Amino acid sequence: MSANTPEMLDAWRMVAARRSFDGRLPLSSMTRLQGLLVDTDGEARFSVEFDRDALQVPYVELRIRAELPLVCQRSLERFLFPVEIAQRLGLVRDEADEAALPPDYEALLVPEDGMLRLAELVEDELVLAVPVVPVAPGSDAVERDWPAQEEELAKANPFAALASLKKN
Repeated sequence: MSANTPEMLDAWRMVAARRSFDGRLPLSSMTRLQGLLVDTDGEARFSVEFDRDALQVPYVELRIRAELPLVCQRSLERFLFPVEIAQRLGLVRDEADEAALPPDYEALLVPEDGMLRLAELVEDELVLAVPVVPVAPGSDAVERDWPAQEEELAKANPFAALASLKKN
């Protein structure tokens, strides 16, 4: 994490002070994300802003930019998947408060002590950004017809032996 960005933040104090932070986080420090990547070269740049909206809903706005090293499932080659996230998370003390959030907010359940780990917030959003099937932009789709050979077709028909009994 960047030297000027604290590791732990009191969410409610940050909202009251309307604080914001910028930082960088190496991909190698994100243990949950590592299993989804081909390697951990690179970093994520982020900015975090705490505030209240016009309805006095406390939120944290998270902006993340990163290039995630993934394996293309078409070519099986490494490529960098560009990620640009802008997410507004409504801070809630209880799961029941989630229903009161505006529709464009995602809920973030704040622990009882009010402390948030910025690195975990960034990692959570990056894990969600990884596609289920990574495909490099511009890679050609494999669309080829592979017809079955005659011997495969004969083996594939379980009733072929019954057909020969019927002829007799």
